[in-house]
Amino acid sequence: MANGVWHRGYNIEVNLSLPDLGHPDRPGLLDEIMTSVAERDPELLECLAHHDGNTCESEAGGKSPWMFVRRGRVGGRRPLVAAHLPVTHKPSAAETDQHKATKERVVATALRHGLEASAEQPVRGTGGRGVADALVTGPDGTRIGWEIQYYPLSPSAVHRRSVKARDNGVMPLWVTKSDRAALIDRAPWARVDDMDWQDIADGREMLIRGGFRHLQTWRCVPSSVRHCLEGSGGHCGSIHADWFLPALCEPPKPPIHIEDLIVTSATGESLAVFVPSRHNPRTGRHMWVPVKDCSTWKDMAGPTRLPKEPSHEPDDDITFSSEELDRSCRAGEEHLAYRSDPRPLRDFGQPTGGLTLPVLPMRPANAGAPVAVTDPERAAMAAALDCKPWELGPCIGCGQFIRRFGRNAPMACRACREAWAGSQAR
Repeated sequence: MANGVWHRGYNIEVNLSLPDLGHPDRPGLLDEIMTSVAERDPELLECLAHHDGNTCESEAGGKSPWMFVRRGRVGGRRPLVAAHLPVTHKPSAAETDQHKATKERVVATALRHGLEASAEQPVRGTGGRGVADALVTGPDGTRIGWEIQYYPLSPSAVHRRSVKARDNGVMPLWVTKSDRAALIDRAPWARVDDMDWQDIADGREMLIRGGFRHLQTWRCVPSSVRHCLEGSGGHCGSIHADWFLPALCEPPKPPIHIEDLIVTSATGESLAVFVPSRHNPRTGRHMWVPVKDCSTWKDMAGPTRLPKEPSHEPDDDITFSSEELDRSCRAGEEHLAYRSDPRPLRDFGQPTGGLTLPVLPMRPANAGAPVAVTDPERAAMAAALDCKPWELGPCIGCGQFIRRFGRNAPMACRACREAWAGSQAR
């Protein structure tokens, strides 16, 4: 559907189906008309029918002839769509109550555990002024800015607000109830169930369904319950490490409740990390993890850095159809053009792709010289064997690394011990 608006500041008509909006002499016009209504004159953009003196269906219904512009989602295309104020997605009463109840639960939980917390707290810093839905401060001054986002928000808005929060010394923590939310893996996040506000306020169990993971490290051998990350179809003998949801760990980990994350994120027991994709380091996954797992991961993979804010997000693409301007009022039909396609699934709950370290060298029995093992390899093997790095040593039989030192540590691996026992029985 071709559509447009009247720009009252320049007294020009804007055709949203044209790449230059019909005004090649105004290169900044697109950014200007897509500026948030809260940051511009709400009467800047006008319904063309109203400007022409014709019937504006919105005004006739007792509403506003003023408009705003957003990206639509129709049949795989992302056209610009003009819609009458108020915004296309206005939080419903239920969503507003959910938001308020969750915010109050975050603050109440933090205060109950002796932490500083407040709602709608202004935050100032090098990033300018910002406001967090709930700001929780830990004993060491760590500040977690909880952003309760139960209705759609664009990727660019998530990036922009997250960068501002970090510039102000606040770690953002976005909360969503949808596995299709654009904020997932674009900033530190957590997904909860879609619950009635009464249940949230009454303290009903509120589990973190996505956004929190544990590190699992294993040696890729036939006895392992995990598959090979390299897709070999067999067992490569290497050390693998990957991040899993609590229920998918071996053995399964206890579920994480929102109260757990409220406290541990502020005290530093849980940290926000970004794990780059194995194939594209500019993309990856944001997650909250136990501090111990974070330390082990850094020992194996090195320090992780947040990617730069992308200059382009596929979800922010715009499709231009170059059609003639339709000057009739489309109030009541705008939601069909704005977002008729479902948002793509973003929270898959699958492993990240992980990390593979080389096969550890084996020292032949009775060899005098020690085998050179790098620090990441030693950290990975210690994690896989659930022991301390200094407890590692070679089996006196086959030479593979085992938990060799420490209380009740054997001198040989199980396979060698069983082989020797069998030979003595004969």
